Amino acid sequence: MWKEKKKVCLQKINTSEEAAVSEFYTTLTSTPKNSSGKMVGLQSDLIFEEIGHRIKEIGSQLVKKVNAVFQWDIMNGGIMVAQWTLDLKSGSGEIYRGASRKPANTVFVLSDHDFMELVLGKIKPQRAFLVGKVKVRGNILLGHKLEMILKDYVKF
Repeated sequence: MWKEKKKVCLQKINTSEEAAVSEFYTTLTSTPKNSSGKMVGLQSDLIFEEIGHRIKEIGSQLVKKVNAVFQWDIMNGGIMVAQWTLDLKSGSGEIYRGASRKPANTVFVLSDHDFMELVLGKIKPQRAFLVGKVKVRGNILLGHKLEMILKDYVKF
């Protein structure tokens, strides 16, 4: 009798483990992917990529006007999930994924959702800063300069 109870108990454990593994696998395989098979990134990734296209067109003009390096730390639940850097200090400018290769003049820390609200104009940058949705390290005045320049040149 003991062996039968043990066998039933082990079957339940194995079934539970199999269900958990199956659920985990389903979650992983159902995560949206792009055509290259990589997992789809954040909404902000699309915006940064678009900025990259614009930088190729007008980057040298922006470098002359801005002369600064900006970094965005995109957070989710207190954990950094992405970093983007906009270098408008050298050459014809560039934007790339990752931490700034040079000291950033201004670093913006915010969630992907809050970044999208800023880009879509649902919240003004000053308001987002005052209510704590955006944290800024470094020269905050350059952030304002960037906002004005991007408003003129980068249309989404």
